[in-house]
Amino acid sequence: MSIELLTRPTREPLRPGPAQLREVRKALEDRFDEERLLVNADRRQAYAQDWSSAGRHMPDLVVKAESTADVQAVLAAATEHQVPVTPRGLGTGKAGGALPIYGGIVLSMERMNRIEGIEVADMQVTAGPGTVTGDLMRAVEEQGLFYPPDPNSFDICSIGGNVACNAGGPRALKYGTTKNYVRALQVVLPTGKLVQLGQRTAKSSTGYRVADLIVGSEGTLGIITQVTMRLIPRPDAVETALVSFANAVRASEALTAVIAAGIVPRTLELLDHHALDAVRAKTPGRFPDDAGAVIILETDGRTAKQAFEDLERAADVCTAHGALDVLLAQDEAQRKRIWEPRRVLSVTLRETAPRKISEDIVVPRSQIPTMLAAVSRIGEQRRVRVAAYGHAGDGNLHVNVLFDDSSTERADAAVRDVICETVRLGGTISGEHGIGLLKRDFLPLEQSEDLMGVQRALKATLDPHHILNPGKVLPPGVSAP
Repeated sequence: MSIELLTRPTREPLRPGPAQLREVRKALEDRFDEERLLVNADRRQAYAQDWSSAGRHMPDLVVKAESTADVQAVLAAATEHQVPVTPRGLGTGKAGGALPIYGGIVLSMERMNRIEGIEVADMQVTAGPGTVTGDLMRAVEEQGLFYPPDPNSFDICSIGGNVACNAGGPRALKYGTTKNYVRALQVVLPTGKLVQLGQRTAKSSTGYRVADLIVGSEGTLGIITQVTMRLIPRPDAVETALVSFANAVRASEALTAVIAAGIVPRTLELLDHHALDAVRAKTPGRFPDDAGAVIILETDGRTAKQAFEDLERAADVCTAHGALDVLLAQDEAQRKRIWEPRRVLSVTLRETAPRKISEDIVVPRSQIPTMLAAVSRIGEQRRVRVAAYGHAGDGNLHVNVLFDDSSTERADAAVRDVICETVRLGGTISGEHGIGLLKRDFLPLEQSEDLMGVQRALKATLDPHHILNPGKVLPPGVSAP
């Protein structure tokens, strides 16, 4: 059934003119000193790019917020003078979501990085959006608690950015993604109005779940200035094994069988032969020489016996489905030796080619072997190197197209082929990186115009002047008047 909306064409914003910038700068100089209001081009350079392949986009101004009141002041001035604002965590996003493509103001949350409280009895933590995720994880673990979402960049990404993109990570297979842990948010709307969303309680059924709209909205509906996250008891035991296979298809068949057997490991990470080649070149001896693919298999539990029994059962399933070898980590040092190359694999792959496009796709778990075979075929047909790795236990693959300037058109074609195959198999074009700028034009392959119209109507309601992170997520189309 079609959804009918009163609509008008979405107005794409223009870059602010000199007069607008002079006025907004004047307004901001009344509040921020030169250490927090960056106007010099050299100091703004660091905010012109992120970890995506979407190029450089220079902001006209950069503001480093230290409080919710700072954020409100910036948005109030931006609204008055119609200047776009691009919120930014720590710049580790891979979809171009933090790039000021229309110039204007980059509003950095890096200084709002304090853990405000760990409530052990209520099993929750409250923190500023610029808090490094790894710092939060370690702080709660010291209290016997556990924050499960673990993006591989946890030591350099921020918890606010994780919420904005609904980040996942290897442990999402067992524990879910960021959205499963958000209890309450403090959010400043584009007009400068402050709203408290969600509840600091274990359950709530009062009104619309507006907080859920902010999770994954990539800074297009509001700016997060405080998060309260649910925690769980810390597992007391973790067991890790490296399982090698002849190729990625055999490995994916084995991990599908592990889940079918009723075993839910903490992680089931897959690396194909291109990913392994990159690791071997940089850190030789980490993975078996005869492996064409590996799975990092990890279990946890309240007791070492429980964790080991689960690992043993999963390893037996892998062996029955063609595993060449199973290597069990004997201590924490060996665990780190297995995980370290995986944590930095994206950077390692970037070093193997002049250019890299990183796609983050998800397919139904049963379709992983088909998807991996398609990825290999696409690389051969387009004559570019394509590496696949990621959280294959929940169907989330990171497909990296590696190329040079002479093969840009073939690389772009390979990316589109991967996206189209993902959708054909019933998958989604992003599992944890978000849509941002890079995937914006692919969204209509997955979502109907009616559904995108609903989202544009929501955007127009919360951001009537279209100043907050414009040009991200939704392609140009129609929105509510």
